[in-house]
Amino acid sequence: MPADTGPDEATPEVHGLDAAVRAGAAVTETVTETEDRAAAPPAGAPGTRASSSRPAAGADRRRIAPGVTTTGVPALEDGVAPRAGRAAAWAELLRLPALFTVPGDALAGAAAAGARPGPRTLLAIGSSLCLYEAGMALNDWADRAEDAVERPHRPIPSGRVRPAAALTAAGALTGAGLALAAGAGRPALAVATPLAATVWAYDLKLKHTPAGPPAMAAARGLDLLLGAAATGGGTGAATWGGTRAALPSAALLGCHTLAVTAVSRRETTGGSVLAPLAALATTGALALLAGHRRPRLPAGRRAAAAPGLPGPGPAGRPPRATGPLAAALAAAYAVTAARPYAHAALNPSPQLTQRAVGGGIRATVPLQAALAARSGATATSLLVAALAPAGRRFARRAGMRKVSIT
Repeated sequence: MPADTGPDEATPEVHGLDAAVRAGAAVTETVTETEDRAAAPPAGAPGTRASSSRPAAGADRRRIAPGVTTTGVPALEDGVAPRAGRAAAWAELLRLPALFTVPGDALAGAAAAGARPGPRTLLAIGSSLCLYEAGMALNDWADRAEDAVERPHRPIPSGRVRPAAALTAAGALTGAGLALAAGAGRPALAVATPLAATVWAYDLKLKHTPAGPPAMAAARGLDLLLGAAATGGGTGAATWGGTRAALPSAALLGCHTLAVTAVSRRETTGGSVLAPLAALATTGALALLAGHRRPRLPAGRRAAAAPGLPGPGPAGRPPRATGPLAAALAAAYAVTAARPYAHAALNPSPQLTQRAVGGGIRATVPLQAALAARSGATATSLLVAALAPAGRRFARRAGMRKVSIT
């Protein structure tokens, strides 16, 4: 469901014998028979080297270690990336830093259903993670021809991940996600099934159509409902009542996703002022709605909230203490998303549009936390909010600062 996480260039260097004489200086390299038979790049092509022991200026694709080039891209040995390189390529393909935006869907859904997170909620989170990553792998498989032109550094067009492997991973992750949802109960599976169908329909058919952003929004909304349905458990009226009570939160999260996806459709070309402006207005409206405590809740929601569990009070309202917390988290959401949207609206260049998309993705976590606080689940909202700094630290350590949903 996914600017880019890879380096600027991802084409492995092919060293020809007549273009890679490495005699003299402090390093002596042996040219094998395999390299003798490799096709030599044209004279003057990037990556070629003179017979001098000093590297040619601008030769930024040389190998600096076995299997690694100076761009940081794993070099292919006999067409196969080294083990560490394969792991990095899969981490880039699956956009691992974006995973920190996923658990908050199920947790916000559980809070909206008036139930305390439990083992079934963990199964819902696992299902969401699998389906999300299935969408990432399927996205790059479906876009491999387009990425070969617009994003050649991505794992599939650069040759670091085979297309068949990405498609196989998408299928396996989808199956795992549905199996985990089934373990959480029939209501959870009833939500996860259309969620999986929406993910596949978006990546294979709807992404480049006007229905693309609504489909992505529907997927996020269904993911939140998956948490509500799983946490309730069982098949009774109380379970479905809790799921219905989560519909407003699902709608708010879906509207945010719709705005981010609309902006992301121009992240490689830029030039769109309307999409960032619409996203900016949407962010302001959502911040106001998410920062207010929920009004009186439906009977199904009240029945789903067992005595002693975090949820609405006797009057059907969340505890008063969550009001300021929800407002603070909603303000954090607005600040995270609004500034890059405004910059992209003033200057809709590809770079600023990509930053706007990244800001929208990062803003998902404080919005989820605000929705949980709005429903009266203080502990859950703080847990979700903690995912934001954890995701940033992970991205810095992994060297994956930019994440895209396309």
